Amino acid sequence: MVLTTLDSAVHWATSSPIGPVHINCPFREPLDDCPQNWKSSCLEGLDTWRSNTEPFTKYIIVQHSYLCNTATRGQMEEVLEKIRRVNKGILVVGAISAEDEVWAVLLMAKYLQWPVVADILSGIRLRELLSSSPEVEESILFVDYLDHALLSDSVRDLVQFDVIVQIGSRITSNRISQMLEKCFPCSYILVDNHPHRHDPSHFVTHRIQSSAIEFANILMKAQIPNRSRKWHYYLQALNMMVGQEISFHLSVEHSLSEPYIAHVISEALSAESALFIGNSMVIRDADMYGCNWTSDNHSVADMMLKTELPCTGILVAGNRGASGIDGLLSTAIGFAVGCNKRVLCVVGDISFLHDTNGLAILKQRMLRKPMTILVINNRGGAIFSLLPVADITDPRVLNQYFYTSHNISIHGLCEAHGVKHLEVKTKMELHEALISSQKGDTDCVIEVESSIDSNATFHSYIRKFACRAAEHALGVISKLSPPESMSQGCHCKIQSISYSVYRIQLCAPPTSSVLYHDRSIFYRDGFILSLTLEDGSIGYGEVAPLEISQENLLDVEEQLRFLFHVMKGVTINYFLPMLKSSFSSWIWKTLGIPVCSLFPSVRCGLEMAILNAIAMSHGSSLLNILYPLRERTEEKSENLASIRICALIDSSGTPEEVARIAVDLVEEGFTAIKIKVARRADPVEDAAVIQEVRKKVGCHIDLRVDANRNWTYEQAIKFGFLVKDYNLQYIEEPVQHESDIIRYCEESGLPVALDETIDNCPENPLNLLVKYNHHQIVALGSTILFLHGFLGTNEEWVPIMHAISGSARCISVDLPGHGATKIKNCGDDKAALRSLLSIEIIADLLLKLIEHVTPDKVTLVGYSMGARIALYMALKFSDKIEGAVILSGSPGLEDAVARKIRRAKDDSKARSIVTHGLQLFLNTWYSGGLWKSLRSHPYFNHIVVRRSVHDDLQGLARVLSGLSPGRQPSLWEDLKHCKVPLMLVVGENDEKFKRVALKMWHEIGHDRDDAVSKLHQMVVVPSCGHAVHLENPLPIIRLVRQFVTSLRSVKLQEKGNVRDLLIYNQ
Repeated sequence: MVLTTLDSAVHWATSSPIGPVHINCPFREPLDDCPQNWKSSCLEGLDTWRSNTEPFTKYIIVQHSYLCNTATRGQMEEVLEKIRRVNKGILVVGAISAEDEVWAVLLMAKYLQWPVVADILSGIRLRELLSSSPEVEESILFVDYLDHALLSDSVRDLVQFDVIVQIGSRITSNRISQMLEKCFPCSYILVDNHPHRHDPSHFVTHRIQSSAIEFANILMKAQIPNRSRKWHYYLQALNMMVGQEISFHLSVEHSLSEPYIAHVISEALSAESALFIGNSMVIRDADMYGCNWTSDNHSVADMMLKTELPCTGILVAGNRGASGIDGLLSTAIGFAVGCNKRVLCVVGDISFLHDTNGLAILKQRMLRKPMTILVINNRGGAIFSLLPVADITDPRVLNQYFYTSHNISIHGLCEAHGVKHLEVKTKMELHEALISSQKGDTDCVIEVESSIDSNATFHSYIRKFACRAAEHALGVISKLSPPESMSQGCHCKIQSISYSVYRIQLCAPPTSSVLYHDRSIFYRDGFILSLTLEDGSIGYGEVAPLEISQENLLDVEEQLRFLFHVMKGVTINYFLPMLKSSFSSWIWKTLGIPVCSLFPSVRCGLEMAILNAIAMSHGSSLLNILYPLRERTEEKSENLASIRICALIDSSGTPEEVARIAVDLVEEGFTAIKIKVARRADPVEDAAVIQEVRKKVGCHIDLRVDANRNWTYEQAIKFGFLVKDYNLQYIEEPVQHESDIIRYCEESGLPVALDETIDNCPENPLNLLVKYNHHQIVALGSTILFLHGFLGTNEEWVPIMHAISGSARCISVDLPGHGATKIKNCGDDKAALRSLLSIEIIADLLLKLIEHVTPDKVTLVGYSMGARIALYMALKFSDKIEGAVILSGSPGLEDAVARKIRRAKDDSKARSIVTHGLQLFLNTWYSGGLWKSLRSHPYFNHIVVRRSVHDDLQGLARVLSGLSPGRQPSLWEDLKHCKVPLMLVVGENDEKFKRVALKMWHEIGHDRDDAVSKLHQMVVVPSCGHAVHLENPLPIIRLVRQFVTSLRSVKLQEKGNVRDLLIYNQ
């Protein structure tokens, strides 16, 4: 440190203007009373510097005219040459104060393709993702959780860089700074736009005085060769696993912790807001636990054209030059005035109290937008509890001289200054306060109560699990070293996928199924998946439908057909096994399927097949890649001994018989037993079974029971009273009604586990609304005609048709003006627009097509515009339509004025298509509120691209104008006399069409006592908006098949073919 400081001093003393330099030499870390002996090893790597007169650090001043300066140009060429020869490089982004420099850094990061470590003050750590597509994670490799990964000794030994490029001033993380120090000797290039020295590690080799924009311009003109990205994939996998572990523990911790606050502050940010972050623990937590965020307020043009970058920065400021905590509130107010944005200021309580005069300035309300000040109040200085000084200092001294404890009322201070104050104590209250404060038009102080001791404990807890996750990640990486020959690096494509049916005879009925007393033979039916990667590796997975999950073979096979269609050619990451529940993220981002819509058995089999294929590709096994073997056998034995292996048995039989089965299972090695109860008439009999089992297996075996919601509250209480002294680990789903669960816990004192209650929660209403009629009936004679919406084509139905093809004949068409269906135009464009189409004309065309395809009735499935056509045909041509599934559809407009306005709007849009082209129209069309949910879908960009390939613009314009709801005849009155079964389907997030569907539901007379009315259905599909079939296709598959099956069963009954139906069902 002394040598590099003197080196810098000599440079400034001999540079213009020449003069003396004052030197400060601190000899130890402040507050760290841990003296260390000086070692000569600290001079290692300095031989070259000691042997010549050149300064250790080379100072380069880059100006707009630097190309004219031969010396500067030569120095920069030296820097570029070091970057070209890099083996392992890292881009570190420190504090940046200008938004245009943030853009320059992002462009630089994408060009270099180096790992990026972004400080909280860079504006990139809390970046805003422009899309949730998988390409975002591949474009720039952000290593956000490197700080916690470095808690692992193995990671610290592994991470080594030979070229470090730092943009901006000093960074917050001490662990990352120490990691960079360990890279010495290396090339450390620090770029900042002012001459001040930012070299706390004292080994910067090149100090470039330049703006990030100027440096990026020079760098991107140089030819930088692409190096192997294998090392980058390792870092990416390590970062994702540590980040996932941190996010998991932050979310499952029920109390409101300070790390959680740092993790969710991005919820209060938008493109029109900025963040001012305080010092001490606040900025460190934000740097360690902050996360990026995705906005749905960008236009299509932004997403498709805007600089081709995956993210944007957010303006972040701090005052690290203050004496720790002085003047932060006043500085934040000045920042709000200067940036003209809504500012979220996050500070600690001591910082807040040291600048309460800032409240008076806040009240003045200068020309600025409203501010939100988030104060983390732990009644003192929490940072000292996390420093080494806390381990060597008496707690009383810490409390009096370090923590500076106080009992000052922040609410009282706000009240005295007339500033709005909100106090939050829970996670939910914090979320609500952040959202409401950002929408308000007044300044607001949000006070979050915390505790120094619990905060220190939780930080330690997170560090421990993050370190463990990093160690586990390295173990998996050692098993998953991708072949060097793979051009995709750590990725591989799925070449093919297939399945076969199996049936296995069981010696006893499955505990999850209904008992059939007239059966003596029982089977387990399912599918075996076979998934082949492009390198020839094959993985197998089992899909065994579970009755308790309301699955059956037909439902499952439809989902498998759909998956096989969408998964061909899909890319998977070799490191997917190490990311545990990130399979959910992979399914959503890669396949575009909400995970909640997959049957549990399908997801299990899919994961199993992928993991086995990856394991085979690396010559390993599923167990080894999920849990890498330890080197020490004693560690392995200790870990295995801690796993509780649970057996599941039924309680039918006498208590002695059940106890004998339990004893046999214990002898086989099971250390936990779950017993199915509530299958007898009297809970006393179930209690006798539990008592006998506990007596025979002893106290060292965990006992659990599952009632499957079969008991009334009184029956469950009786059972609980009889077994309360028999040490049950928990009772699963003891009561029938959810409202009794908490009351049961309090009354019985028994722990309760939830299963079906979670499945049937309001967030997934499909389980409550879908009707399950004759699951095994296959209507092979049915024909389904699919009708797309405006701008769509028949191709968007293909995955759904593949899934349903085993149950019905599926047909989709390109409606006029769309896809391959052209409209012949006569005359000029204006004449073409005047010759309008109509819903009646298109319905007649489709009717002729139906008559050509089949003499029988067909079922229609229509979306949006196609739904309006399907509804019209169902009401007008009931002799040819067997039923209609209406996805996000409407019967039209009743009000004459509204119809006239809508006609004018659609005519204007139609002219815009012809005049300005389709791209501009798409930008406007998909920026509307109707598509908010679709814009957040990972396939949104792909969907928009598919919508932009139409060649017949005049045809599109004629359809938009002619089929406008303003010209369509209103069908509301016809609904009252509907003779065809209708299924009304809307997305849960589509508020407008939910209201329309509900009104339609009442108009069709669903409660009438006739055959047609009994078949009417209305379903709200979860996790999607208007484009329900694109955003969440799996529920649509099941709904359509069940609807067609119910129509088929009624038709057969009407023809007197009930006997044939029953024979087929068997």
